[in-house]
Amino acid sequence: MSKRTTYRDAGVDIDKAERAVSAIKRHAAKTLTPNVLTSIGSFGAGFSIKGWRNPVLVSSADGVGTKLKIAFATGRHDTVGEDLVNHCVNDIAVQGATPLFFLDYFAIGKLDAAVCASVVEGIARGCKRNGCALIGGETAEMPGMYAPGEYDLAGFIVGAVERPQMITGEEIEPGDLLLGLPSQGLHTNGYSLVRKILFENSGHNVNARLPELPTSLADELLKIHKSYLRPIQALHKAKLLKGAAHITGGGLTDNVPRVLPRGCAVEILPQSWPEQPIFKLLKDARQIPEQDFRRTFNLGIGMVLVVSARKIGFVSQILKKLREPFYEIGAVVKHRPRQPRVAYL
Repeated sequence: MSKRTTYRDAGVDIDKAERAVSAIKRHAAKTLTPNVLTSIGSFGAGFSIKGWRNPVLVSSADGVGTKLKIAFATGRHDTVGEDLVNHCVNDIAVQGATPLFFLDYFAIGKLDAAVCASVVEGIARGCKRNGCALIGGETAEMPGMYAPGEYDLAGFIVGAVERPQMITGEEIEPGDLLLGLPSQGLHTNGYSLVRKILFENSGHNVNARLPELPTSLADELLKIHKSYLRPIQALHKAKLLKGAAHITGGGLTDNVPRVLPRGCAVEILPQSWPEQPIFKLLKDARQIPEQDFRRTFNLGIGMVLVVSARKIGFVSQILKKLREPFYEIGAVVKHRPRQPRVAYL
């Protein structure tokens, strides 16, 4: 008689998964809003958009990338969830959208309830801080798909904006100013190159304390991807924001042109904002061509806002009231044929 084989024998523990879901429900409950119509565990999540007149739904999906490798190496899993939410929030905020709800995808080879709870707690914290409800997701245990102790993490966000209030960038014109809002380090981009330079080529330990950095290397690399929702919403409400670009993969070079109308380009002054220690450390390694450096990292600017030069006084007042630091990093100019859309002066 052949031996019976259970799902647990194959590496999937349904009982452990149920306990993890119970922890997820507790964290998600802290983020719920009156618009949420279902509870965690439903086949589909329901959300009411009552109160909107002519809403446009704005959505985005993203992941944390190989920044997760830093979490694995340090055993610190409490920040990557907030990274994920803030990244997605920024992607829809630049179009004027208010975050409504968020869903996550967490996949691991062998479920570790403590790790799962830590990650989801970070997701819930990010949702709470951005006024966004965590209404569902997927926790998948997949033996053989991931190395021991490793997992993947992704998220999906939906927001809304009244159609006439969408930020399209169509009003941007030569003479407008570029304001840079500083990043909190690398955010969630460029970690494959960072790991190659700092760990493989330079031989640093992830927990090393380097003289170039004010914190440990682990603390620096795990800094949370900042949300810029508050300053964007404040300027948008005051009708002072012409466009906004979230500086992620591709850096300033590739992301700023995404909000420019035809016929416009920008000139950026790299010396107009202070260089953060992590970028100086990477640059001093002298192993990254300048073009790759600018197209891989945010260079210390996590969000670029396009505003009218005539209204910079009002913009400055609002940002200072929010205690949001900013730098005038360049201007919009007329785009000339066969010239790049972004020039560094």
